Amino acid sequence: MHHVVVHAHCYQPPREDPWLELVETEVSAAPDHDWNARIDRECYARLAETAVRRRDPHAAPNDPDARSGLSRLINLYGWCNFDVGATLCEWLDTEAPQTLRAMTDGDAASVRRWGHGNAIAQPYHHVILPLASPRDRRTEVRWGIADFQRRFGRTPEGMWLPECAADEDTLDLLAQEGVRFTILAPYQVHAGAETHGLPVRWRGAAGRSLTILPYDGELAGEVAFGGLLRDAKALARRLAPTIDDGQPRCTTLATDGETFGHHHRSGERTLAKAMAMIAQRDDATMTNAATMVANFPPTLEARLVSPSSWSCAHGIERWRANCGCRIDQERPAAQQWRGPLRVALEGLARQNAELFAREGRTLFKQDPWTVRDGYGAVVAMDGDVLNSFVHDSVRNDVDASGVQRARELLEMQRATLRTFTSCAWFFDEVDRIEIRQVLRYALRTIELSQHPASVVEEFQAALQVARGAVPGSQSARDVLLRAVMPVRHPTINVAAGAIALAHASLPCTRLGTYDILVTTATHGSHRWRATLHHRRTGATSSFEGVVSGEGPSVHVTIGNDVIAVHDFPEVIALALLRVGALGDAAMLDRE
Repeated sequence: MHHVVVHAHCYQPPREDPWLELVETEVSAAPDHDWNARIDRECYARLAETAVRRRDPHAAPNDPDARSGLSRLINLYGWCNFDVGATLCEWLDTEAPQTLRAMTDGDAASVRRWGHGNAIAQPYHHVILPLASPRDRRTEVRWGIADFQRRFGRTPEGMWLPECAADEDTLDLLAQEGVRFTILAPYQVHAGAETHGLPVRWRGAAGRSLTILPYDGELAGEVAFGGLLRDAKALARRLAPTIDDGQPRCTTLATDGETFGHHHRSGERTLAKAMAMIAQRDDATMTNAATMVANFPPTLEARLVSPSSWSCAHGIERWRANCGCRIDQERPAAQQWRGPLRVALEGLARQNAELFAREGRTLFKQDPWTVRDGYGAVVAMDGDVLNSFVHDSVRNDVDASGVQRARELLEMQRATLRTFTSCAWFFDEVDRIEIRQVLRYALRTIELSQHPASVVEEFQAALQVARGAVPGSQSARDVLLRAVMPVRHPTINVAAGAIALAHASLPCTRLGTYDILVTTATHGSHRWRATLHHRRTGATSSFEGVVSGEGPSVHVTIGNDVIAVHDFPEVIALALLRVGALGDAAMLDRE
C-alpha cells in the first residue's frame, strides 16, 4: 500500500496594531483590506469549501467557456494534514470564524476517519526556535500546545516547526513537552538507509526520542515552483506512483497552505481531484501524519542535521546573517542588516527579561517565568478570562495598581516574543512591512516596560548598525523613526475619533481592545470627554476634546493636538465619513 500525506502549513504573521489589536489597511493586499483577508479569500476559505466542477461532456476540449456544473464540495481540512499559526487564529476568531470552524470540523472528521487528527500544533509565534533563548523556546512551544488544546479540544500529537528550523535542543524540548513527532525536509535527517518515506526516530543525548516524518523535497519543489498543480492526473501519479514490490511506502507533500489557491490559482481544485483519484485506488490511500506514526513505528534511527531548516541552504543563517539566501536572485546579496537587527532586538529582550523577573518576583505567587508559560492558555483572549488569570496569579497582598502592573508585564512579554517573528529576516530589504511591524512591537514593549531613556537610546543605536550595503540605504533606526514611531500616542487618536462619532450622534463603545465611554464635558457645548479602558492591560485614561468642522473637515482638539479625520482609527473614520459620502464635501480635495 502506498500511503499519501499532504501537509499544508497555514500561517500569516501578526499584523495587528500593538495598541488597538486591529489590522489596518494594507494597500499592497488590494482588492482586499489586508493580506490576512486576501489569503483567506484566495486560499484558506477555498480549502474549506473546494468546489469540484464537471465539464460539459459535449464541449470542445479546449473551450474555456464550456459550461460546468458543481459536482462535489470538499472540506480539504478533513483530508489534508495541516497546522495553523496561533496568531492567524487570533485574526480568524473575529474576521473569518467560518474558516476556523472548517479547520476544527475537518480535524474532528479525520479523527473519526483514521483515529488520529489532521491538525498538528505550531509554536505560538513563527520564530526560529534554534535562535531563541531556551526560556523563550519553551514558552513558544507551551503556548502553542495550550492554544491548540483550546481550539481543537485535544492534545496535539505533532508540532510543525517554523521554517522547519531544528536543532538538537529544539527536538529535545518537543519530546520533553509530550510531542510525538514533527515533519522535516529529507535533507535535514540522515537515516543511513532507504526510508521509503516512512517515519524515522531521532534520539537525543539525554535519551529522549522524537519521531520524524520526512517529506518529499523534490515533490514539494514541483508543487510550489513547477507546474504540477495544473494537472490533477500528474499530481496523483507523483503522489502515489505505482510500485509493486511489497514494500509499504509513504509520500509526504509538505508546502505552504497558501500554495493552493493563492500562489497557484485553482490549486486547491487540482489537489482535491488528485486526492480523489488516489482515494479510489486499491494500492494507495490518503492518510495523515499521526496515523503514519502510529501504524508504522520507526525502525530506523536518524541523525539530525543541526541546525537546519527547509528554506535556507546554510542551516539557519537566513535569520541572522547575509548568507546569500534572498528573494531577488538578480540582485547581489546585501542583507548585512540581518545580524545587527537580531542583536538589537535580543538586547532589548534581555532588558525586558531582567525587568520582568525583577518586578514579577514581587507581584506573582509563582516564579514569573512559570506564570508567563501559563499565560499562553488565555493570551488569545481578553476581558473576564484574562482578568481571572491575572488575579489568580498575583499575590494576595498586591493592590489594584500592582495587578495592573502585572498585566502590563505579561503584555510586555507577549510583545517581546512577537518581535522575533521570522519573516522580518526572510526578505531582502530592511524597509519592509515585516520589519516595520516587529519594530512596532518593540516600541510597545518599551512603553509597557517603562524603561529609562538610556535603554531607548541604546536600542536605537543598535538599530543604526542594521543597514543595507547599497550606498544611501536606510538603517532599521531610520525605519523606526520615519515609518514606525507614531506622531502621537494611538490612544489619543482613538479618543479623538470616539469624540467625533459621539458629536455626530454615532455611539462608539468598543474599538479593538478598548472599551470606550464618551460623555459631554459641558452641556450644550462641543466639548466632550472620552474615557478609554484597555482590556488587556487594564489601563484607563481620559481625554477632553473640542470638535470643530464636519464631514471630511472634522477635527478634534485635545490639549495642543489637533487630530484630523485621517488620523482617526480606520473603523471610526469609515463610520464617520460614510454619513457624508453622498454630499458635495466628499469631493473636495483635502489631502
